[in-house]
Amino acid sequence: MSPSKYFYLMLYYGFAIYLPVSYSRFGGKIAKSIRGALCKHIFEYCGKNVNIERGAHFGKGSHIKIGDNSGLGVNCMIPDGSTIGKDVMMGPNCYIHARNHNFDRTDIPMRLQGYKESKPIVIDDDVWIGRDVTITVGRHISKGCIIAANCVLTKDYPEYSIIGGNPGKIIRNRINNNNTNG
Repeated sequence: MSPSKYFYLMLYYGFAIYLPVSYSRFGGKIAKSIRGALCKHIFEYCGKNVNIERGAHFGKGSHIKIGDNSGLGVNCMIPDGSTIGKDVMMGPNCYIHARNHNFDRTDIPMRLQGYKESKPIVIDDDVWIGRDVTITVGRHISKGCIIAANCVLTKDYPEYSIIGGNPGKIIRNRINNNNTNG
């Protein structure tokens, strides 16, 4: 990591992460612009009008790409290597996972077995992720999908799907309005 990127990470995690939410009447617009300016130096790519909310965690920001008019929700956690398209909305408290623990051996505790290989997360354009959503390792969220609040996303779905539940299931498709629950 370059010294300048390290400097911007220190500013973000030491100061900017605690600034008010973007919609706060007192300092929200300034906080949004400060966090956005720092992330332009941290992320591999950071589009125009990006909103990084208060408390958003993104590791070292390595290989993160986020498109125009997209945002990271309040207190969200995304892993290094995530790709987020344009016009993506993310509610608060979303957790996106990039890797799992190894647990294949029973002769040693799981905590000593290390991690499985990381898998990137890809979120296409025009996606709405509700609050408190958990996205498991290696997911690809297709264009136009809506992920309902409190959903646990464990597999991939077609474009323009509305997904909800734990584990996530298709509620309907936004294009043809097909309800899959009967």
